[in-house]
Amino acid sequence: MELRSLGSTGIKVSALGLGTVKFGRNEQVKYPQDFKIPNDQDVMRILDMAWSMGINFIDTAPAYGTSEERLGKLLAQRHDWVIETKVGEIFENGQSRFDFSARHTRESVENSLRKLRRDYLDVVLVHSSGDDMAIIEKEEVFEELENLKQKGLIRAFGMSSKTVAGGLWVVEHCDVVMATCNLEYNEEQPVLDRAMELNKGVVIKKGLLSGYAGVAAGGQGVEQSIKHVLTQPAVSSMIVGTINRHHLQKNIEIAAQYGSATE
Repeated sequence: MELRSLGSTGIKVSALGLGTVKFGRNEQVKYPQDFKIPNDQDVMRILDMAWSMGINFIDTAPAYGTSEERLGKLLAQRHDWVIETKVGEIFENGQSRFDFSARHTRESVENSLRKLRRDYLDVVLVHSSGDDMAIIEKEEVFEELENLKQKGLIRAFGMSSKTVAGGLWVVEHCDVVMATCNLEYNEEQPVLDRAMELNKGVVIKKGLLSGYAGVAAGGQGVEQSIKHVLTQPAVSSMIVGTINRHHLQKNIEIAAQYGSATE
């Protein structure tokens, strides 16, 4: 699978990235079916398959339960992965809460470094609560992420945004935006277009409609969805989370057909 530039960050990421929420959390998640969190052996098999088939990019977050800690343990000797994590959302006792203060941002990054067993983080995104502009205008998180970047603790930062206005601000002021794009939703196209103009990194979430693409279009929904996302010229990588190695292999095979659509 061809690697794509993550905007102007100097980071190269695979066209398909591996989402890891299912490695550490199965409460309050919006997937078609319930699932059990896999054991270490099964997670390692997924990671090995992903790597062997050309994936170098992992998406995680503190809000994904034990995902960061497990990745740190299982990839302790494999620092060639590009890892994207987040700040702002905390998942405790089955519920999410949000903290975008400078202090929490700093502590969250420090905790992620410790859990992931890394000296620096490749990409850190603000995990939006939904009100992007309130976070941008009233909170300290972006200023603190810039400080942490200047200190060398992170290479690039941005936001997993939920609105067009928020996404547009992010591509104007940050390195990377995580936006939603799929066959049923194209409202954030202006964000992708502006990111393309400014050479900013674009990571796509919910490209497979949180798993529902697998039951759409007579079984062809996954291929149509991956093609739709990866042929968008602005897209650096599309995050797909799975704990099924058969699904992972099929997704990678499909992505390989369209993975060189952009440079």
